Amino acid sequence: MRLKSFLLAFAGVTLSHIASGADLLNASYDVSRELFDDINPAFIAQWKAKTGEEVRIRQSHGGSSKQARSVADGLPADIVTFNQVTDIELLEKRGLVATGWRQRLPHGASPYYSLPVLLVREGNPKRIRDWSDLVQPGIQVVFPNPKTSGNGRYTYLAAYAYALDRFKGDRTQATAFVGKLLANVPVFDTGGRGASTTFIERGIGDVLVTFESEITAIRKEYGKSKLEAVTPSLSLRADFPVAVVDKVVDKKRTRKAATAYLEFLFSPQGQDIIAKHYNRVDDPAVSHRYAQQFPSVKLVTVDQALGGWEAVSKEHFADGGILDRALLNAPAR
Repeated sequence: MRLKSFLLAFAGVTLSHIASGADLLNASYDVSRELFDDINPAFIAQWKAKTGEEVRIRQSHGGSSKQARSVADGLPADIVTFNQVTDIELLEKRGLVATGWRQRLPHGASPYYSLPVLLVREGNPKRIRDWSDLVQPGIQVVFPNPKTSGNGRYTYLAAYAYALDRFKGDRTQATAFVGKLLANVPVFDTGGRGASTTFIERGIGDVLVTFESEITAIRKEYGKSKLEAVTPSLSLRADFPVAVVDKVVDKKRTRKAATAYLEFLFSPQGQDIIAKHYNRVDDPAVSHRYAQQFPSVKLVTVDQALGGWEAVSKEHFADGGILDRALLNAPAR
C-alpha cells in the first residue's frame, strides 16, 4: 500500500503474505510499514528458494516504546525491529531477549539509521532553518510524544544535543531550550505516523519533525513543491536495532526463520531495499550507490553527545527527569 492510505489508518497488524508454513510476527515502530511491505516479499522469495519452505510474515506497528511494552505484556512477536536500543533492553530485562543480542548481528544489531529532519509547508512561510527557529513564539511544532514514541524521543534528544552544542554544554540553558520547544507543540500524537497525519491531513502546525526517511517518503507522495525538507545544522543519529525474541521463537520453534529474516536485513539485497526507502545504511557499496539522496549534516550519537542510553534513560526519561522538568516548566500553550 502507499503512504497516503496509511496516514488515515490506525496502527495494527497486517498480513504480508498468506501461505502455509512458518508464521512470524514482526513488532515494529510506527512509520516502518512501507519499508517492510517491500522487505517481506523479498525475504519470503529468498527463503522459499533456499529452503523450499513457505513463511508468513505479519506486521504490528505503533510507537516503538508502546510496541516494546506490548511485547513485554504478551504480544507474541518473533522479531522486534525498533528505533531505540532501550526498547529492546526492556525486553532483555524481562527475560524475553537474551543478553548479548547486540553482538549477534553487525553494527550493534542495527541494519540502518536515520535522523530527525524538519518538514515545512510550501515556500517555508515561517522561514524555519534550524532548531533555534522552533522555539520562537507563534511557531507550532508537530512531533510525537517522547514518552510513547522513539521518533519523539529522538526529536527531543536532537534538540537537546543542539542546545548543548549552542550553549557550550550548559544543561540549564539546554533544558530551558527544550522546554520552549515542547511548549510549541499543539498536540502530542503517540507515534510518528499519527504526527504525520496531524500535520498533513489535519493541517495542524508549521513544521513536522520526524525521521528523514519518513519526510522523504511524504514529499515523494504529496509532491516536493508542496512540502519542503529542511536539514538542521546538527542532528542525532537514530539507529534502528533489531532482535529475535528468544522466549517466543523457542516456544514457537521459529528461531531458524526469524534469525534468517534479521540476517536478510544486513544482506546486500536487504540493504538496497532499505536505502530505497531513504534510510541510511552502513554497507559501503549500497551507501555509495545512494549517497546523492542524502544531504550532508553534522551528525552526533547518543553516546557522543549525551553519555549513552543508560545515562539518557536515567537523566531524561525517568520520573522527574529532565523531560518531566522541561514539560513542567514549559510556558503555557
